[in-house]
Order: sequence, then structure tokens, then C-alpha cells
Amino acid sequence: MSNAVGYAEIAADYRKQIQDGALRPGDTMPSLRQVCERYGVAQTTANRAYRVLKMEGLTLAKAGVGTVVVGPISNNIGTRVRLYQGTGKALGGGEASQILDVGTVGADELVAPRLDVAPGTPVHVRRRLVSRNGVPVHLSSSYYPAYVIAVAPELAEPISTGGSRELAATRLGIAQDRVLEEVTSRLATGPEKERLGLTTSDVVVSQVVRTVTLVDDRVVEVAVKVTGGATILRWATSLTV
Repeated sequence: MSNAVGYAEIAADYRKQIQDGALRPGDTMPSLRQVCERYGVAQTTANRAYRVLKMEGLTLAKAGVGTVVVGPISNNIGTRVRLYQGTGKALGGGEASQILDVGTVGADELVAPRLDVAPGTPVHVRRRLVSRNGVPVHLSSSYYPAYVIAVAPELAEPISTGGSRELAATRLGIAQDRVLEEVTSRLATGPEKERLGLTTSDVVVSQVVRTVTLVDDRVVEVAVKVTGGATILRWATSLTV
């Protein structure tokens, strides 16, 4: 590595190793001295790179051990939007999405008010299992109103589009504007435990209900994400005014 390497490049290198599975949850990260020697940088640069990884929820300082990789981690929509902008796909390194089923259902009491439709109104659903390096991370059920399926009929098929919301927004010619993510905890259902590989009889899962609104105030997607209680749900919000 060149002496001109900065903290962002170092953080990006280790981030990729974590996402690709070269560094797995529980692994100990190299010491700051080792980082300095490898990249030819000062300790302040190495320390700043490690702070970035910590703030992203990828690592954690562990007394008597050093810096360790945490996980599993389920990325939030902000991270996935940035991934899509950079790669054309909403999945990170080592991630894979398996479509479990697609179809039309009646909007239930959770989804209906968020889509601003009456309970029982037919809406389209896509259910997926997202894994990282072969390990299940979360289940996701995305619900779309009829106007979305009208412009993006691919969403009614069991095929991957790379980014469902992005496809719909592009076809509509209207940008995504804001997202509300609501997090609760509950007991897992039998099918959820089976899909996520959860073996405890009564296991708690985290449920994230995500509502994405376009610039014209129409809701383009309501998604319900379910992940094991040990999985980290991460957000990073800038506080700079």
C-alpha cells in the first residue's frame, strides 16, 4: 500500500473483508500497530479508520481482547440505497437474496394504514430471505400498491430486480423522498424460526416496518423485516447541521 493511503481507504478495505466473510463475527481485528505497519500510516490514521468501522456497527472494542468483528448485521435502507447507487444492487458483499414467494394478498391491519388503503384491499407482496455468506440474516416481506405493479410488472414475478423500490421510482419518474422505520420485538412464528435457523422454543425476533414515500407523497413500499434478536440492526445518522 502507498504511504498516501488514508483512513477511509483502510476502513473500506476492512469493511469489504467483513462483508465478504474473510473476517467473521467474533474474529479479532489486527492491532493498531499491525495496521500502521501494513498500510504505512501513523497511528492516528489507523485509529480513525477503526473508529469508522465501530460507528458503522461492524466492530466493537472488547476488554482484554482488542477490536472484534460483531454480527450478524442487517443493513438498513440508507446503507442499501448507497449500495444501489454505487453498484446497481441493494445487496452488500457476501449477501444473497432468495425469493420465497410472490403474489397478491389482502392488506392486513399492519400494512393497510401504512399504504393508506382499507384493510383487505388487494396488494402485491414479495417475500425474500437475505443471507450473508450462507447464514440467514433476515426475512423481508415487501408490499406494493397496484400503481407500482402497473409500471413495474417484474415485481409480480419471482425474479430479482436488484432494487424493487428503485425500479418503481425510475419507472414512475418520481424520486424516493423519505422513509420511516419502526422497530418492535415479538416472538418468532414457526415458519420464521425455520427460515432463520432459530432453534430455541420461544425465541424473540426484531421486526422492522419500513414505509417509503415518494416526493409526491405516495407510498411506494411497505416492508416488514424480521431478524433474530441477536442480529444487530444498524443506523448511522449525521448530526451535522
